[in-house]
Amino acid sequence: MRWTQSLIPTMKETPADAEVPSHQLMLRAGLIRQLMAGAYTYLPLGWRSVQKAAAIIREEMEWAGACELHMPALQPIELFERTGRINAFGSVLMKFDVPRGDRKVPVALGPTHEEVVTDLISRHISSYRQLPLTVYQIQTKFRNEERPRFGVLRTSEFLMKDAYSFASSLEQLNTTYDAMYDAYCRIFKRCGLEFIPVEAESGPIGGDASHEFMIPADNGEDQIVYCKKSGYAANLERAETGRKAPEISTPADAAELQKVDTPNVGSIEAVCGFLKCQPEQMIKTLIYLADEKTVAVLVRGDHEANEGKIRRALGADSVELADPETILKVTGAPVGFAGPVGLGCRIIADHDVPVIANAIAGANAADQHYTGVNVGRDYQLDQTHDLRNAAAGDPCPKSGEPMDLVHGIEVGHVFKLGTKYSESLSAMYLDEHEKRHPIIMGCYGIGVNRIVAGLAETRHDDKGLLWPISIAPYEVLIIPLKTDDEELMSAANSIYAELKEQGVDVLMDDRSARPGVKFNDADLIGIPYRIVIGGKGLKEGVAEVKARTDADAEKVPLDQVVANVTSLVSAAKEALNA
Repeated sequence: MRWTQSLIPTMKETPADAEVPSHQLMLRAGLIRQLMAGAYTYLPLGWRSVQKAAAIIREEMEWAGACELHMPALQPIELFERTGRINAFGSVLMKFDVPRGDRKVPVALGPTHEEVVTDLISRHISSYRQLPLTVYQIQTKFRNEERPRFGVLRTSEFLMKDAYSFASSLEQLNTTYDAMYDAYCRIFKRCGLEFIPVEAESGPIGGDASHEFMIPADNGEDQIVYCKKSGYAANLERAETGRKAPEISTPADAAELQKVDTPNVGSIEAVCGFLKCQPEQMIKTLIYLADEKTVAVLVRGDHEANEGKIRRALGADSVELADPETILKVTGAPVGFAGPVGLGCRIIADHDVPVIANAIAGANAADQHYTGVNVGRDYQLDQTHDLRNAAAGDPCPKSGEPMDLVHGIEVGHVFKLGTKYSESLSAMYLDEHEKRHPIIMGCYGIGVNRIVAGLAETRHDDKGLLWPISIAPYEVLIIPLKTDDEELMSAANSIYAELKEQGVDVLMDDRSARPGVKFNDADLIGIPYRIVIGGKGLKEGVAEVKARTDADAEKVPLDQVVANVTSLVSAAKEALNA
């Protein structure tokens, strides 16, 4: 492609509303332009990178045994009602009525395709002999993002690869899950990404076991804990800690239990300010409904309770914070004054709670707290659990070493869904004994846009983008310094044509612009290899060949440039595909 035949509107200045490097650089390098909040047009350079990522995904999905299909983005709302996800998605689901004659048909723009694909399978798969099966698509998804930001990292419309597996046994599911996990590792390596697979919660999509694939990035919105020694990694929703259950006993120097007035100070911060104490001296008492039964959960005042861990500790199907009316009924006090002393419901506590000597806690009375609260004397515990979010410095559950807290960008997610959707949508199969069973499902997603944005976020310098060869819009950029010099352009065009014949993806900067403008744009758009042909070099019979990451160029004879650059491109590709 020639620059003058493409649309590459580079920008010298950084747009004021671009918050993170990927957004800034993708705008400046002419990869994207915003249409409205949460919706972007991909310009030729950006779309080429997206398509290259998609091509790698297709190759690896096929290698892993998945077959491609294409499902409609427009989906009947009735499917979401049958699975119960119309409430789980809430305002994220873009739903509206379509007029059809004298009636209105309620539909949604697909945020994902579990319902659609399960409905499809329910109509065409009926026997264990047809399983296992894995299908996938690369399709536009729609989610009403209330705060679209960070360029294409958080948008209302995005491109996603979503795959779905169907099995007749857990063994089949596990085999496919492992194949998809391995395929994801190959995809992200081939795309040139640094990534960490982390244990994760499944969230509203359903299911149990799942892993996220995270790109470590300073501006990542997700947080993960990571142990360099063991390789253990998990997001905050899922991360376990290696803390041991403490001995539960009343301290020998237990202070007297005293009730103190704390008017209008219901929050941890307000109580600390009023009583001149620290949050770690407090017991935070949270009232939950676990399968509709009230449970008090105790965590240290400076910690955050983890509902996934609470649910697993209780063996409950659902866990949610109790409403103010329930809290008043259980504790006898409004929100903010609950405590473990004299509480009449079941109590469970985090490992850190019983070791707080002479703690401060709510007194189950409005505007009152207790001081000198101690386990064994003032409240009882039989055991403790890991019930809070992990934090930096917590011991790794595998190695015992302190873990780091890392920000990351989620680029992929794999789930073991189980039978949540097949039961709701009657996707059943007959076993060898003619008995009906729900099909066991898995789900595997990749944000295709996020691969490109993640690379832009993490691979750049002060001059511009640093594309890996596999995702770069073009592999080679030819820069003739004088486009009005016929002899020079003849040499440039010859190299251009020969490289294309060799299968090299090449862009020719044929603009009649100053050399400085061309060099700055070359660095900005980040093409991996650059060939510069100038008047002086032409007389010497050489061109300058330079990798984007090299400080200096190499002078290569004109008749060897094509072989030299082709070899460089091939070696770079082999390194990524190794």
